[in-house]
Amino acid sequence: MLIGGLEKLSLIDYPGKLSAIVFTLGCNFQCHYCYNPMLVKPSEADKIKHKTGSGERTETGRVLIKERDLFEFLDRRKGKLDGVVITGGEPSIHKDLPDFLKRIKKRGFLVKLDTNGTNPEALNKLLKKELVDYLAMDLKADEANYSYVTGVSVDVDKIKESVKIIMESGLSYEFRTTLVPELVGKDNLDSMGEMIKGASRWYLQKFIPAGELVDPKFKKITPYTEAEMEEMKKTAEKYVKFCGLRS
Repeated sequence: MLIGGLEKLSLIDYPGKLSAIVFTLGCNFQCHYCYNPMLVKPSEADKIKHKTGSGERTETGRVLIKERDLFEFLDRRKGKLDGVVITGGEPSIHKDLPDFLKRIKKRGFLVKLDTNGTNPEALNKLLKKELVDYLAMDLKADEANYSYVTGVSVDVDKIKESVKIIMESGLSYEFRTTLVPELVGKDNLDSMGEMIKGASRWYLQKFIPAGELVDPKFKKITPYTEAEMEEMKKTAEKYVKFCGLRS
């Protein structure tokens, strides 16, 4: 597994649990507003040049965490952490994801998987092997605008299939959407709501133009106001059992 980052403790990313966050390297989306371009650039995974004391270093200088070091860390956290969040990038693009999750589960940790929903086949495989305990899927846009928002050509049928798999999985899950002016707003939410109608939880996240972004032009965008976010929540909550706002 190509591991591009590790957050050793999170109180919020796995609801109700103390967790560590593992960031996998590489993504099949290029969302304009993504705040971590060093993780999502697909070429990054092919640039490993030499080893350092803490991991492998790419030509751009990014240190990749060794699996051995990660699992040594997790072994020291048994009984202190409840779970591990696997995020990215997009974890499902890695063929060794099932084996990677199996090693985490064997250590007694719960697993939360963040995904963009492009790989329903991988989701099915993980669920059949009981390797995931909580699922979080980013719903990026309405069907007509999916490719524009994500910066790549998207098979929306696969997105819909993943939604169905997640909603029928029997696991705890959530959908989440980042609301970005000029990309996703009130006019898109009805059609997006239809895609996940009846879902347990849908979180609307406020876009904050901080740090590096995939498309630097989006750093100049003014985020929605709190009042606008509340208004969009009223639209979204018609379609799901619970709708919440996140910064």
